[in-house]
Amino acid sequence: MINESVPVSGQRLSYVNKIILAPMVRIGTLPMRLLALRYGADIVYTEELVDFKILRSMRMVNDVLNTVDFVDPSDGSVVFRTSPLEKERLVLQMGTACPKRALRVAKMIEKDVAAIDINMGCPKEFSIKGGMGAALLSDPERAKSILRTLIDNVRVPVTCKIRIFPKLEDTVKLVKEFEALGIAAIAIHGRTRDERPQHPVHPDVIRAVAKEISIPVIANGGSREICRHNDILKFREECGAQSVMIARAAEWNVSIFRKDCMLPLDEVITEYLKLCVDFDNSAHNTKYCVQNMLRELQETPRGKIFLESQTLEQICQIWDLGEYCRRKQLEYQQKGMFSRREASTIIQEGPETKKVKLDPDIAERNVAFVRGNYKETNDLPKSILHLHANRNGLNLPTYETSREEKLFRSVISYQGKRYTSSFWEKNKKFAEQGAALVCLLKLGLMDEKTLTENGSILE
Repeated sequence: MINESVPVSGQRLSYVNKIILAPMVRIGTLPMRLLALRYGADIVYTEELVDFKILRSMRMVNDVLNTVDFVDPSDGSVVFRTSPLEKERLVLQMGTACPKRALRVAKMIEKDVAAIDINMGCPKEFSIKGGMGAALLSDPERAKSILRTLIDNVRVPVTCKIRIFPKLEDTVKLVKEFEALGIAAIAIHGRTRDERPQHPVHPDVIRAVAKEISIPVIANGGSREICRHNDILKFREECGAQSVMIARAAEWNVSIFRKDCMLPLDEVITEYLKLCVDFDNSAHNTKYCVQNMLRELQETPRGKIFLESQTLEQICQIWDLGEYCRRKQLEYQQKGMFSRREASTIIQEGPETKKVKLDPDIAERNVAFVRGNYKETNDLPKSILHLHANRNGLNLPTYETSREEKLFRSVISYQGKRYTSSFWEKNKKFAEQGAALVCLLKLGLMDEKTLTENGSILE
């Protein structure tokens, strides 16, 4: 049954005559998608998001950023963030091997995206072992069940992305079966499951398939030959496809979508970093994307400085955006944007089963370790506590850590007393840091007001 309360997207997405940002792992996050649209992309895909990861998340409206965030409540990390700026042109690509899970995810996100795509082309071991990606090409009945379930039950268009088979007739047969189900379009990567980017793409196969079906075909895999915007159009014509999907060429310089000319890489990186700051993108993801833009330039003096950077502010400083980053982050803090704290309240009671019974003599506070609050290793709670012990000739603290349902909680023993946080962390290291924070608070070595302001205290 279709949920009648779910709003329909304002205009049904068209896949004809479009140039599209392809789904790319760790690249297709919000800042890169928005920059691609700014430069001329017609449609943007998310990175592949595995069904389990979305199902574990909570949908939260971020009023500070004006975004919708799907947040992992175990640690407050953002699994998927989207903006109204992209809503009508955003396709979420899902990694799944189960029709029921796929539908649950689709119902969670269909009002925030313009379409849903099922990944049937990824040849990576992780996807294959999970029965996802290219593994679905070897299990067509399961693949069709996933597509049929979504098409029958969601209000946005459903598509899929595949790789070709060694035999043309096998590719044509499967695509025709998918078309009969009612998919809105199909993206075809012109290589087989075992071929890699160094192997030549097969535009003749894409062309042959396109002649056999009536739905739009999106050609993919031509980045080796795409150096400028005109090359995109040439690849589309060579493949006989209605649209083209760009991956590596966009990863290296996303201004490939500009009709006029590509922009200098420094200008692209600067615009990208501003979007990362504006939408509070993680430093880790930002650094990864910039690394893929720099490529061999990582070996230059500036590139080596970049590789040593750890925080978003440090990265921005290299492109003269350090002050901009500081101002924005302060602005967000003043507006109370502590997504970790907000998400953490969902599970601050800890696992529902096998709750740890604490000794009444253990000092407890509901405190989370927010890694982004600590720029230097010697600023970490454990480091501060160990320094205190060394300076005063005291024994170093010891830690006992419990694990329940993939979450961790630590008890610290220091100077005959024990301390813990009631917040369950995503790993042992974070749990120990959280316990150390409680100890520092009780000893008066950490300011409670500061911890409240930076989102560490969850009470």
